[in-house]
Amino acid sequence: MRTSRNLLAIAAAIACCLTGLWLLSPTGGIQGSQKTYEVKPYITVPEYRTDAARAIDAYERLMERYMGLTEKNILMVGTDIREMSKKLDSIDGKLTQLSAAIARIEKALGIELVPASADASQGGGQSNLSVKEKPRP
Repeated sequence: MRTSRNLLAIAAAIACCLTGLWLLSPTGGIQGSQKTYEVKPYITVPEYRTDAARAIDAYERLMERYMGLTEKNILMVGTDIREMSKKLDSIDGKLTQLSAAIARIEKALGIELVPASADASQGGGQSNLSVKEKPRP
C-alpha cells in the first residue's frame, strides 16, 4: 500500500500542476481573453522643414528688419523736419524784425516805394518797384 500511496501522491501533484497551468494559460482558464497593452511613446522627432518653408521664414525676418529700418528712418526724417521748421520760424522772425527796421529807416529818410511802369519790368529783368525820394527840408 505504500507504493500505491506514493503513486497517488504523485498523480495528485501532477493533476494540481496541470490544473494550475491550465488556469494560468492565456487562451483559457480564469483570465478569459488575451490582454492588450497601449504603449505611448515619449520620443519626440524634430519637425521636418522644407526649403520653401525656410525661404519663407527668411523672407519674413528680412521684411521685419526692413520695416524696422524704414520706421527708424521715417522718425529721423520727422525729427529733421521739426528742426528745419524751427529754424525757418526763427529766420522768419528775424526777417520780420529786419523788415520793420528797414521800414523805420525808410520813414526816417523819407524814401517812398512806388510801382514802376509795366514797360520797364519787361525789358531787362529789372524790379517792378522804383524808389522815389522826397525832397529834404
